[in-house]
Amino acid sequence: MTTLQIPAQSNDSAALGNNKGTGFHLARLILFALVFQAALTCSAATFTTLASFNTVNGGGPTLGSLVQGLDGNFYGTCSLGGTHDAGTVFTITSGGTLTTLHNFAGAPSDGASPNAGLVLATDGNFYGTTSSGGTNNLGTVFKITPSGTLTILHSFNTSDGSGPYAGLVQGGGGIFFGTTVKGGKNGYGTVFKMTLSGTLTTLHSFTNTDGNAPSATLVQAPFGDLYGTTLQGGANTYGTVFKITPSGTLTTLHSFNNTDGAFPEGTLAMAANGNFYGTTTQGGKLGYGTIFQIMPSGTLTTLHTFSDADGFLSSGGLIQATDSSFYGTTSFGGASGYGTAFAITPSGRLTTLHSFGSADGSQPLAALVQSTDGSFYGDTFLGGTLNTGTVFNISEGLGAFVETVPTFGKAGAKVFILGNNLTGTVSVSFNGTPATFKVVSPTEITTNVPAGATTGTVIVITASGSTLKSNKKFQVTQ
Repeated sequence: MTTLQIPAQSNDSAALGNNKGTGFHLARLILFALVFQAALTCSAATFTTLASFNTVNGGGPTLGSLVQGLDGNFYGTCSLGGTHDAGTVFTITSGGTLTTLHNFAGAPSDGASPNAGLVLATDGNFYGTTSSGGTNNLGTVFKITPSGTLTILHSFNTSDGSGPYAGLVQGGGGIFFGTTVKGGKNGYGTVFKMTLSGTLTTLHSFTNTDGNAPSATLVQAPFGDLYGTTLQGGANTYGTVFKITPSGTLTTLHSFNNTDGAFPEGTLAMAANGNFYGTTTQGGKLGYGTIFQIMPSGTLTTLHTFSDADGFLSSGGLIQATDSSFYGTTSFGGASGYGTAFAITPSGRLTTLHSFGSADGSQPLAALVQSTDGSFYGDTFLGGTLNTGTVFNISEGLGAFVETVPTFGKAGAKVFILGNNLTGTVSVSFNGTPATFKVVSPTEITTNVPAGATTGTVIVITASGSTLKSNKKFQVTQ
């Protein structure tokens, strides 16, 4: 285990070592001496702090990015705080009204320290993991309704994994896929699948040679294979990128060598061009981490090497937004040393959107999420009114869109469409094929994949005549 070293100018650094429930996340980080470099171009993005956590309603949101619900609000987790200081699940409106949905109680009850975010499933509920607590104090998988009713679906027992730090991804047939950072046959973590009712099957136990400590949420490609990263292990011990089939056949695509990056922790972004984009928390020319592109074949290209000026230690991973650029955060560096939010083009041009200043947040660990109104939402681990974290919004002036849940399905499958101002919607089509639909609320439409539909963009025509396109192509399966 390594030791965390915090830059001297980061006044919030002492709080990191004092917070509970973040041992694994913090203990494996090594930060090097600062290397100053001229700052890159800063964007004219509009930044707004929406809420500050106060410990009572949670604190220290970690690796879990926010997720937009059917009601248009955002849902997330805090690894600390709450009634039992074991973390919380919360919801927050776009205007900043924050409500605690659940207070975790630890072992042997309902789990503790939810470090990952939630996934909105096809049943309209949210699913997530806790890194500790549960029957064996080794972590859990849970379901929570939008109103806050929580059900524990599985408690890990070492043999099937322990300490999940990543969230879940839902694949075909409603099956969830996830990872644990420890446990399994060899103690190096696992990949698992789980049904909606909680039946869990271990797909793979890591051996260290093929990776160690997977802490990022998996990404499923349109044709079924899942892609992810391990924080450590591989040929050079600096972590890996891997592919695994839904049946459990794992292939190591790349082993980092420090020069091209080290210790990838964030979720990969599957881009429209079929390649994957991600970040490493360390390594690269300056030791501050990298942004990379990797093809499904395993060919890796370094797009950007972080410096102190543009931020470093990017642990949350990337998302591809509707302008085709990738967006992410760094936990340290930037103008004040408290981390940044950034955008990077597919060709590698990076722009700093915001440098955090402690009062507006400090050390964002999670990825951003793009709302259907076009803007971005995120949270910070520290900073804000009581130095226990914040929720924020960044607007880049991007246009509104719709999002489908799920992003794939065969003819007849039920699909949720998320958006804004959907009341009075005139039409819904899947790549040009009209679909029957029901407007449930201003933020939700329910529909079914129409017969004859083909893979492509979902288009919604609103009452005002606006055309809203889906942010991802809907994959029609057989």
